[in-house]
Amino acid sequence: MKIITLHKHINIDHVYNHLEQNLNATFKKHKPGIFEFKVEKNADNSIDVSLPELYDDILYHIVPDGNNLHITRSEHYVDDVNSLTLESAMNELFDELSGKEGTDLVQEG
Repeated sequence: MKIITLHKHINIDHVYNHLEQNLNATFKKHKPGIFEFKVEKNADNSIDVSLPELYDDILYHIVPDGNNLHITRSEHYVDDVNSLTLESAMNELFDELSGKEGTDLVQEG
């Protein structure tokens, strides 16, 4: 699990909308292709990112915790190039959400 801080209160609806509207375009900016990731907000205010055409399970599970986001990558997502590109695209979008404060990695492991 990776924990990042956005340095401000996290509105999960804002995070969801930003990912939903921008994740695919940001991913394609780094790696053009035909992938269309699915971003879903769950009843418990967590967010799942998936690619149902290729993988049965979710790829990333994101849980807000104060100013932090807990991000878990699925063990079933084994395509390293796409995984790294997707993670880079999400980090770019999280930086946009945090504004000039930027994000910090709190924990990875």
